[in-house]
Amino acid sequence: MLLLRAVRPAARYAPRPAHRLSWAVSHQFYSTQKPPISGRDASPAEPPDHRKVGVQQELFMTSIYSPGSPIFLPNGTRIFNRLVDFLRRQYVHYGFEEVITPNIYKKSLWEVSGHLQNYADDMYTVTSRARSQEASATESEPARSCCGSHEREAEGTDDDYGLKPMNCPGHCLIFASKARSYRDLPIRYADFSPLHRNEISGALSGLTRVRRFHQDDGHVFCRPSQVRDEVFRTLDFMKTVYGALGLHGYAFALATRPEDHYIGTQAEWDRAEAQLRGALEQAGLPYAVKEGDGAFYGPKIDVMLRDSHGKTHQAGTIQLDFQLPQRFGLAYQAPAPELETRGARPEEIEEAAAAKETYGPVTPVLIHRAVLGSVERLMALLIEEYDGKWPFWLNPRQVVILTLNDSEPVVAWASRVRDELVGRETREEGRTQQPRATGFTVDVDASTRPLGEKLAEAASKGYGLVLVVGRQNVEQGTVTLNTTVITDGKPKRSREDLAPPALLERMRTMVETYQ
Repeated sequence: MLLLRAVRPAARYAPRPAHRLSWAVSHQFYSTQKPPISGRDASPAEPPDHRKVGVQQELFMTSIYSPGSPIFLPNGTRIFNRLVDFLRRQYVHYGFEEVITPNIYKKSLWEVSGHLQNYADDMYTVTSRARSQEASATESEPARSCCGSHEREAEGTDDDYGLKPMNCPGHCLIFASKARSYRDLPIRYADFSPLHRNEISGALSGLTRVRRFHQDDGHVFCRPSQVRDEVFRTLDFMKTVYGALGLHGYAFALATRPEDHYIGTQAEWDRAEAQLRGALEQAGLPYAVKEGDGAFYGPKIDVMLRDSHGKTHQAGTIQLDFQLPQRFGLAYQAPAPELETRGARPEEIEEAAAAKETYGPVTPVLIHRAVLGSVERLMALLIEEYDGKWPFWLNPRQVVILTLNDSEPVVAWASRVRDELVGRETREEGRTQQPRATGFTVDVDASTRPLGEKLAEAASKGYGLVLVVGRQNVEQGTVTLNTTVITDGKPKRSREDLAPPALLERMRTMVETYQ
């Protein structure tokens, strides 16, 4: 196993010159305080296992009918969707536009991209059985029209498709769909489409090694002069996201050219590796080198996280690619194309444009980036990191309302509070209303069991907020919030009466600050 040097927390970085990447992240983005993990032994005999916690909390399951393809249950789906929604909010700040692309493409596309030659063993092939049967039938039957065979040839005889293991070819097609100018770049696409990779059955494990997964996949098409800024921007993106998730024990690794199964020249690879190495060093980030572990189209920076068992997993990645844009014939128009290709400063290019120098095509640089990486794999690491004690904004069981008794006024008030917290409005007869859902998950326990038993069950299920409703709450129009605060290493319980609107505002604040 490759040992990776630990990365220091952001707050401990010394001040750096202005031209270097600043890793200081504004506190408005997230709370740096991790949620207290009550009931967890400081030195547990057995580290948490996401597969066991996933069963206990009803997050996901697997099936022999689709090995390596996790089935997310409602609780797990809530966590998954909140992670994806969190990334989507970040896309606004970092300038990404989301696209949706097909799951399968003809094998001819994979030949262009180089995947068929270098990645075929890890891909799934899909064959059009109906088309092949039609072809067999037409061989034995006379043509019913003078041009039937030519129509089939026009459709194309490429009946073999590949399930996509990556989104980059599809994003290249989007870039190539219209004329581009140097002033349009950088162009940033993001994609959450499911991906499929044919992992061997013996390697499959829970959510960390799967065959079907979702990646917060992004591709930046940029000018040569923009590469460094885009890499720095992605590193800052990663810092923001990992800070919000409370992940600090991560490290960086530079993966270089494979010994075989790669495309491009050694000079192009040396240039790309030098740019990534320079970005890491200018950012002041320690890193390890993973010789020969780059993608077949380019070197990459990997973010490595360790699980509770000490095993290292790749999370985010930044990959520099000069090859795919060439293979797809991608280009944008720029003045003084030779200067532009060499990465001349933007001011020089603008001067060339002002001087009305001849415009010409220039091949963009492609940066592949993922921040979470595989959403499934990151969920596994978070399950073990929190040991099932989720921060409120990610918690699949955010709120539970417990009734002191099952009298009609108390149960009705508990239901009314739940409706207000989730945004469920009472519909008037004959009037159409659009729902105003808040996105919160709120359950009600109106059973006749003793309150102590209900409180114990709520704690065991890991609810973020536990509310109690009794006769006095009905009269005052409030709910009682039971909280546990860790003071000097000891849990201290407190109670607070809140009106539903005040409670809703507090919940929104907790989500907005990633508590």
